[in-house]
Amino acid sequence: MKEYRRTLIITSLITVSPIVFGLILWNRMPDMVATHFGADNAPNGWSSKGFAVFGLPLFLLLIHLLCCVATLHDPKRKNIEGRYIRIIMWVVPLVSLVCCSSTYVIAVGKKVDIGMLADLLVGITFMVMGNYMHKLKQNYTVGIKVPWTLASEENWNKTHRLASWLWVLGGLFFIADIFLPIGLGVFILLIPMAVVPVVYSFILYRKGI
Repeated sequence: MKEYRRTLIITSLITVSPIVFGLILWNRMPDMVATHFGADNAPNGWSSKGFAVFGLPLFLLLIHLLCCVATLHDPKRKNIEGRYIRIIMWVVPLVSLVCCSSTYVIAVGKKVDIGMLADLLVGITFMVMGNYMHKLKQNYTVGIKVPWTLASEENWNKTHRLASWLWVLGGLFFIADIFLPIGLGVFILLIPMAVVPVVYSFILYRKGI
């Protein structure tokens, strides 16, 4: 864990850094701030200004630390490539920086295309993670962790080769949604991206793999 200590400190600071931006805009924001938006960019969920500025980044920091601690203390951490660990460590900080800052800017009356930012962020994340997924070796934290993949190295490898393609293609669709809007339909992709690899793993298991 020592080799990632510096990265953990930097990413944690970035995760809570939107608080500074929120304080700068504090007096210009209303008491209630839109913190959730629909596919049409219309706000459909609100929170207090205090929660938006302090609570949201701190909540994301908690998620960030839990993800990092779980990954870095995996009994089979040596099977997770260092590049993949660093990707995991940077996902939540980038989400916090983009989403929280956008929320504050919208709160002071500026226009931000939340849908475009979400598609771009999700798309790039899936593409990057999918690109490395086929290289993952068996572990208990990252990947398609079902009984059949954990019981068989061959099952794990074949399942993750398929998942790798699905995640990259899914990421491309999310980015394509920016230019050729699919709307809520694009989120249906999350179902096959999660379910197909599991079903495929079970089929392999039934074949004795």
